[in-house]
Amino acid sequence: MVKHATARVAVLVLCAAQAGAQNPNEPKPTGPDMKTKRVVPYPHIREADVLWHKRVWRTIDLREKLNHVLYYPTEPIIDRKSLFQVIKDALLLDGDLTAFDVGVVGEDDEFRKPLSVGELNNIFLRVDTSWTEDINTGEMVPVVQPVELESADIRQYRIKEDWIFDKQRSEIDVRIIGIAPMREMRSDDGEVRGYSPVFWLYYPECRYVFANHECFNPHNDAQRISFESVFMKRMFGSTITKVSNVYDRPINSHLTGIDALLESEAIKQELFEFEHDLWNW
Repeated sequence: MVKHATARVAVLVLCAAQAGAQNPNEPKPTGPDMKTKRVVPYPHIREADVLWHKRVWRTIDLREKLNHVLYYPTEPIIDRKSLFQVIKDALLLDGDLTAFDVGVVGEDDEFRKPLSVGELNNIFLRVDTSWTEDINTGEMVPVVQPVELESADIRQYRIKEDWIFDKQRSEIDVRIIGIAPMREMRSDDGEVRGYSPVFWLYYPECRYVFANHECFNPHNDAQRISFESVFMKRMFGSTITKVSNVYDRPINSHLTGIDALLESEAIKQELFEFEHDLWNW
């Protein structure tokens, strides 16, 4: 009788555990307790083994279908967040990341000045003043409204990366150095005038955070991929906007429209051919 009672209790416990695990409405645990994934370290490269090196800047447009996994969902759901929401939580809630100032004109990408908590709060929640007509007096009065920077406001990302040829391993190694979310810049009439970086993040510091947050896999719901995998495996579409040059200028400073796009594609082809031409068959 004791054996039968013990077996029955074990079956009931197992069934209860399975029922709880199969509840689709129960949110998955998140937060520090779930941050258990470790990133694969980069292969060590000696400075003496760097035979060739090129620095490249790219823009990831989240309106492209391939990049939707970085943009959606604009509001967090049970098991997923957008990339910007992951960054925002890591900066304000967990303190796992450090944001760096972009400078007065928004072109400083050298990680010179870390932003304080107060400066970050001013970035994510700013005060906007608009004028409206008073229904009693008919006069225009100012109305102060808090405006929060949300995931839907980030339409692009800028990344800074190094292309390195390691002669010890005889291969090209591409390493992302920094990533910056970009928001729209609008004129007084509401027309979009371009995009400006909000802040810069040092990507090697981001890898641990990105590895512990999953994004949507369009090919298989059973195998989610992390944001770190998206960047490591180059599963995104981008446009080259700058490459290291003697003038230290981006492409759009001297070329516009289709000419800038063609120049970007020419640089991309040049990088591809350099790696291709290293080998003889």
